[in-house]
Amino acid sequence: MDFLIQNAWAEAAPSAGNAGFINLVMLIVLFGVFYFLLIRPQTKRAKEHKQMVESLAKGDEIITNGGLLGRITNIGDNFVVLEIDSNTHVKVQRQSVATVMPKGTMKNTL
Repeated sequence: MDFLIQNAWAEAAPSAGNAGFINLVMLIVLFGVFYFLLIRPQTKRAKEHKQMVESLAKGDEIITNGGLLGRITNIGDNFVVLEIDSNTHVKVQRQSVATVMPKGTMKNTL
């Protein structure tokens, strides 16, 4: 019966030596891309925010993450007291400070 149907023979398996090295290189490149696009910028922002929170001083005008604009009247280890309006004081965590505004911002908005 071999003269009517030809035998199908399997081809030789490709060598895995080169493919393993290429996979390792691609894994290293992928980690490098994740580091430079995701990890490094996030740690940089966290470091800048920590420095900003540590440098808060009495009289600074700030905006909190909740959107409150106020002037710092008292600073503790974990909390700051904001004067939002005359005779209106709010205590917020130091870590909730989003940004420090230029002096005189509160006068311009009210």
